[in-house]
Amino acid sequence: MNNDIIPPRPPTPPVVVPPQPQMQPQPEASAPIAPTENPAPLQDQPQLTPSPSEDIIDTTPPRKSHGKLALIIISGIVLLCATLVVWYMMALRPVSSDEAKRVNISIATGSSVAQIGELLQDKGVVRSKIAFDIYTRLHNVRGQFKAGSYSLSPADSVGNLVENLIAGYAEQFDITFYPGATLNIASTEKDKTPSHRQVLLKLGYSDDEITEAFNASYKSDFPLLFNDKPDSADLEGYIYGQTYKIVSGSSVKQILARTFEEFETQIRSEKLVDLYKAQDLTLYEGITLASIIQREVPTEADQKQVAQVFLKRYREGGTLGSDVTYHYAADKEGVARTHELNSPYNTRKVAGLPPGPISSPGISALLAVTSPAPGNYSFFLSGDDEKTYFATTNEEHEANIAKHCSYKCSLP
Repeated sequence: MNNDIIPPRPPTPPVVVPPQPQMQPQPEASAPIAPTENPAPLQDQPQLTPSPSEDIIDTTPPRKSHGKLALIIISGIVLLCATLVVWYMMALRPVSSDEAKRVNISIATGSSVAQIGELLQDKGVVRSKIAFDIYTRLHNVRGQFKAGSYSLSPADSVGNLVENLIAGYAEQFDITFYPGATLNIASTEKDKTPSHRQVLLKLGYSDDEITEAFNASYKSDFPLLFNDKPDSADLEGYIYGQTYKIVSGSSVKQILARTFEEFETQIRSEKLVDLYKAQDLTLYEGITLASIIQREVPTEADQKQVAQVFLKRYREGGTLGSDVTYHYAADKEGVARTHELNSPYNTRKVAGLPPGPISSPGISALLAVTSPAPGNYSFFLSGDDEKTYFATTNEEHEANIAKHCSYKCSLP
């Protein structure tokens, strides 16, 4: 027995495989090592950890706050949408509150919605052609508008206008020419009766078109009415005052022709030519005298008695003494009213009838000339109480002025 003590063999240290081992020759005696399917992980492999004394530098870029930016963008979009909605609703509102005003619009066949919207905006019927276009898209009415002539009101909303254009409404419109109105003398605070030009302008006709129509000759088309009217005389007194239904798209000449047609109808039905002849007046003279009566006393009650006064003075070869004749002359010439005005229309100075009518007479004034009231009055006046006072002598007339006309008779 060997009593030598053999020291224990130290354990074999673990083999550390470098990350990228280099190929080294194996000992010839060593047998090849078959790889295992699941090699065991290396144990006790040293870990690389930073030294406590070293600073750690984080190079990752800071993260931005995307939530706040998104909120700002969404808020902006909401505000913009709200603003656009408010603008759109405002743009659909009527342009005007004047329901009496009409604008003539002609839509040609094949017109696009954009062209119609631009026309309506240019004519002052809608506020915005863009809003009009949007409305037609939202309500799916594009391509449904009917070509033709329309009399549209700026007091209508876009919705109402679209309905009219789709249905072809407003094929006719009303126009009123007032008895006692003149061709061109504008209404005033004292006399609110609009002139015939003002009526046509309010309907959307241009000043040039009105002037051209007023200067045209209609004698060949209406010989009964115009045969004894001097060629130098204008149309004053010949636009018969009443309300007419006019086809949309009518020209001013066509509208005037409608009034002349009505005037001739009244002349025939009332036999005015023969009745004026019985008063030793032509049709032109009868219309002229009726126009003065219309301006002096608009109410029918006293017109026949006023006709009696004027016919008496006319037949006696004196002056008619009508204040409204020099008022007309002064207003037409644009000068101050005065009974001393040098004008053939001033019947305070010039005997007989004026050169022509001074207004459009109504049917009651036209008939008053044909059948004046009985009496022998030579004077009359309209008192401060709007009543008419008649007198036979100048003394009675002066007494009526002192008693009933302290204010109105002092006016020029």
